[in-house]
Amino acid sequence: MEVLGKVILLGSTEEVGQNGFTKRQLVLETTEQYPQKLAIDFVKDKTSILDSYKIGENVKVSINLRGSEYKEKYYVNLQGWKIEKDSQTGIKQPETPVANELEDATDLPF
Repeated sequence: MEVLGKVILLGSTEEVGQNGFTKRQLVLETTEQYPQKLAIDFVKDKTSILDSYKIGENVKVSINLRGSEYKEKYYVNLQGWKIEKDSQTGIKQPETPVANELEDATDLPF
């Protein structure tokens, strides 16, 4: 899956537990009519791919959905594995028909 949006937070790499597991959080805001703020975790060797990104940049992030259960409660998180700059992210304007297409529509026989 892919998510498009603007970077609003870049967390620092943190070590979780005692096994050397590392993670880093990216938060992006989508450009939908009702923007969503999504926290996406990058783990292990993927934490360093966030180094070249800055707050305010438009990006496309490839994610996997991850789920788990703990004491009969269920959790979902987004795990990023690829990120790239996206100059086309933003609210897309609807396409306006070309003048000829409008004229053709009025020439219908019914």
